[in-house]
Amino acid sequence: MTTFEERTRVHAFRDDALGEHDAVGLAAAIRRGEVGADEAARDAAARVRTVEARLNAVRTPVDVPAATTRAGGAFAGVPTFVKDNTDYLGLPTGHGSAAFTPRPARRHAPIVRQFLSSGVTVLGKTRLPEFGFSPTTEFEGAEPVRNPWNTEYSAGGSSGGSAALVAAGAVPIAHANDGGGSIRIPAACCGLVGLKPTRGRVVANAESRRLPLDIVADGVVSRSVRDTAAFLAAAEKYWRNPKLPPLGLVEGPSERRLRIGFLLDSPNGVHADTATRAAVTATVATFERLGHTVDPVELALDARFTDDFLTYWGLLSFLIGSTGRTFGADFDRHRMDGLSRGLRDTYLENWRRTPGVLRRLRRTKEAYAAAFRGLDLILSPVLAHTAPPIGHLSPTVPYPTLIERILAYVAFTPIDNVVGTPSVSVPTPSATEDGLPVGVMLSGRPGSERTLLEAAFVLEAEQPFRRIQGQ
Repeated sequence: MTTFEERTRVHAFRDDALGEHDAVGLAAAIRRGEVGADEAARDAAARVRTVEARLNAVRTPVDVPAATTRAGGAFAGVPTFVKDNTDYLGLPTGHGSAAFTPRPARRHAPIVRQFLSSGVTVLGKTRLPEFGFSPTTEFEGAEPVRNPWNTEYSAGGSSGGSAALVAAGAVPIAHANDGGGSIRIPAACCGLVGLKPTRGRVVANAESRRLPLDIVADGVVSRSVRDTAAFLAAAEKYWRNPKLPPLGLVEGPSERRLRIGFLLDSPNGVHADTATRAAVTATVATFERLGHTVDPVELALDARFTDDFLTYWGLLSFLIGSTGRTFGADFDRHRMDGLSRGLRDTYLENWRRTPGVLRRLRRTKEAYAAAFRGLDLILSPVLAHTAPPIGHLSPTVPYPTLIERILAYVAFTPIDNVVGTPSVSVPTPSATEDGLPVGVMLSGRPGSERTLLEAAFVLEAEQPFRRIQGQ
């Protein structure tokens, strides 16, 4: 007779070519000839098939023989997935939407070319909520992406499909992107490392360059800090932004003692739940025990920040609805889901505020810089509460209730998107009563990914991340 945990927890770890390797470890095994790249791809595809019926994480699979394997690179032969809001040559890009019929992409997106330069083998594309707007990967007319730690709960969003596959052990690393927390949120929900880079650290897509305020950054979700560090180093070898300090490969903690500020509640007054506060407090104690200076910090944002970000969010939905035929000739904005429609309608009620909204959002960097005086990084929750049950944030929930719930959940991550600063979600040893992971967030100054990764390495060494298998 199976236990409740066995019925709700899903993973694909087994004695095959992938074993329990992270991406760096698997790439090393392939280089040594212990594992073949083709074998790794086949076994990863088999793992995906094992978990997919319960996780619903894959939007478009590809045949393993057709997968691209590049010689050389930090992740040569490592199987992975690309998020389905990013063009991959020959595969449709659906953006999680039922409002149009996606067509095959004519070329790789710039970030895909950068990711492929690391040597990964792409096995397909992962699900996301419509246009990446929601912090959960749920839909009006399809099964939700489920959290492998407990399938009754959300895997987060918008990179929920990628996070679910990595957490379940189907692949060791996967592409993700973040316009308001969409790397860090699913990383926190699924017990992963998820770093949103500084604006301009990796190549920008054409869509980002057209935004009045570019809030989107691409990256990965991974099960180890070294995988995320290796991705950034590989991305920098392909292209480096001369306006940012070089990063190189970060391989472990620094000897330097850090000055850390910490928050328990969000700058806009949302209180974190008990489990989240406990995880942050325990992390403070870890840093202090190791000799780092940790003190409370105040991040004094404009009181209108939340409303302004919501207005900008609505502007993005309005722009998509107005230009949707660029996605497909049959695009129908009336078929956008309840969250997208609600955001658009709210924007239309407030569109005259747009110039002031953009001006105030751009000024957020001043408050952020003031909070960082004398500090190396800020420690905070990723989210105001742990992963919600499936349905809590579904786009079928009436919009007024849904947006209230979202704002009470996503209260920390958007700041770094607006300012363009790097931020990383790191797992903790903590767990909820339902077995869900709890993450904490480290945020830094522009270009400070090295400091964030070194601090994340500290936490990984001192409080090893929980493992989904064998628990």
